[in-house]
Amino acid sequence: MNRQHGSTQRKARKYRILFPLLVILALVASACGNSTGNTNKGTANTGDNATATASPQPAATTAPDAFKTVTTINGEIEIPAEPKRIVAEEYLGSLIALGTIPVGAPGLTLENVYFKEALAGVTDTGTYGKMSPENIIALEPDLIISGMADSYETLSQIAPTVIVPYGDLKNAHEELTYFGELLGKEQEAKDWLADYDARIAAAKAKVDAAIPADASFSILEHADKSTWAYGDNFGRGGQPVYQALGRKPPAAIADEIMEKQWAEISTEMLNSYAGDYLIITDNTLTADDFKKDPVWGSLPAVKNGHLYVWKEERSWYYDPIAVLSQTEELADWLTSAQ
Repeated sequence: MNRQHGSTQRKARKYRILFPLLVILALVASACGNSTGNTNKGTANTGDNATATASPQPAATTAPDAFKTVTTINGEIEIPAEPKRIVAEEYLGSLIALGTIPVGAPGLTLENVYFKEALAGVTDTGTYGKMSPENIIALEPDLIISGMADSYETLSQIAPTVIVPYGDLKNAHEELTYFGELLGKEQEAKDWLADYDARIAAAKAKVDAAIPADASFSILEHADKSTWAYGDNFGRGGQPVYQALGRKPPAAIADEIMEKQWAEISTEMLNSYAGDYLIITDNTLTADDFKKDPVWGSLPAVKNGHLYVWKEERSWYYDPIAVLSQTEELADWLTSAQ
């Protein structure tokens, strides 16, 4: 037996030993009424967990008994070469694109309108950002995928856990390529990205033919009396507008918003952050409401009808499937409303 084979067997034994113990603990905790399996709407993917850590590299060595070693932010870990029961707190869009449906995911991600039907049989593992260990243990996962670095200690006691912090993977290509390598589905990733690129190119060509190249775009979110501006990797439409369609924010705030990725802005600052086109996330106001508002209605973009308002259920998500759909949705608006 070589060293790597022995290490892999010990790893497998570790989870076989830990799992029954964790099940017992979970049952005790459940009996005491401490389970936390309910979905909490919370804040979806706001990027509070973003870090500057370099993206992990999944490719490494393959162990003889269907395990392989991958390099992550938590060091080298062994995962199944072909995982069958994945619990995914994050990156569900990429998994679905690769033909992999997880056995469990947080309720908030299960509500993603862009692939909700594909997850109809997936078990709710609890609150996004704080999944229920009891719910996860009951699913007997062989791999856990999360973006929450502070969850590793708990999750890794249940099953091999790969943490990919929010923001490490910058776009659809990086995300699909990474998970294609991680799950041994490199060809599926290439095929999906080829279709993605073709559809994005078609959408971009439509927009380029209708909208001047120097027109500026602002990605905003409005709630109550607060307004935020966003960059190209923070949801709300930043990925489809700035990455897929190749559009730019107003020059005066471009460096700041692309570096920080978000900024809360006051009413007095609104004019500086407002581009020729506004993409606004708001759950209560409509485009007509913004037009009637004395401050918003005074902005050139609003006066010219260059305003698109959508709800958070459509704008917050930033996975490859969502970005593709959002890009085509915005392209249709930009080419039909002008």
